[in-house]
Amino acid sequence: MNELLITLIVELEDRPGQLLKVLEPISKMGGNIVGIVHQRGRKTPLNRLPVEISFKIDGRKVERLIETLRLSGTIIRSFNEVRLTATTSVLLIGHLIHTDISDTINSIDIDGEAECVEMHVSMPEVSGPSTAIVTISASGNDKLKEAIGKLREICRRKNIMLIEPINEDPV
Repeated sequence: MNELLITLIVELEDRPGQLLKVLEPISKMGGNIVGIVHQRGRKTPLNRLPVEISFKIDGRKVERLIETLRLSGTIIRSFNEVRLTATTSVLLIGHLIHTDISDTINSIDIDGEAECVEMHVSMPEVSGPSTAIVTISASGNDKLKEAIGKLREICRRKNIMLIEPINEDPV
């Protein structure tokens, strides 16, 4: 199987069931969701919500999936296959929120070749340390290593512990 990592950006109406309308065809074609970025505060000129969905799927099914989504009325702003092919997850421990977690995450994506595709943050106390599981995808293993190197450096400066990788694929 020629599995590809696809990043799909769609515009959805802000009402129940719209995200499912996109996820269901991906699932039915054997796609595996890697991450979903959804910001309710951002609206498109058509007053819709932009949603970025990253998933892995058999490359032979991509064209049929895109056609299925278009026929269902889904507005596809863009899709980009094979852009991000290397993925790893890391664990961050420290004062992530108080040291500007968005700055930390943005340090990964300086040249557009690597980005955070998923993040889960746990902050048990307002003034205490927090943890985050961060999944990073890049356009190849070299770019992934470069992104992890950038993350190591910013974590060192901010006194954040970086545990890598937490999945089975070493970078």
